[in-house]
Amino acid sequence: MKVILLENIKGVGKKDEVINAADGYARNYLLPKKLAVEANAENMSKLNNKKEAASYKKDVEKQQAEELAKKLKGILLKIRVKAGENGKIFGGVTAKEIADNLKEQYGFAIDKKKIELKDTIKTLGSFEVSVKLFEGVVAILKVEVISA
Repeated sequence: MKVILLENIKGVGKKDEVINAADGYARNYLLPKKLAVEANAENMSKLNNKKEAASYKKDVEKQQAEELAKKLKGILLKIRVKAGENGKIFGGVTAKEIADNLKEQYGFAIDKKKIELKDTIKTLGSFEVSVKLFEGVVAILKVEVISA
């Protein structure tokens, strides 16, 4: 019996996957516990519509991420910090500070988890920071750390 899974089931399949299940397993376990629905024409149509909507949403999000990447490419983010002699910073510039300054100066709300820093920035100067906006869309942001 062909069924569409409504949840991930270990050893059986993932959500929204069409599988061939034994008749007894499907009728006595999957269907009564609402873990699956029968793969008839109506349910297959719903599944296809759901997949198309998800694909469209993903395409729109990718397009928005690419537009944001173009905008970020032309930005020079200046971050003012307290620094001692030799250009050493007290503390360091973290991804959170970069995200906060980006929102404050340019109005771009980017999650700090998307900003990829190998280590915190501990010296004055110019740096290039990669921002992972979406799968396959990475923007390079120029950050200049200057003394306050």
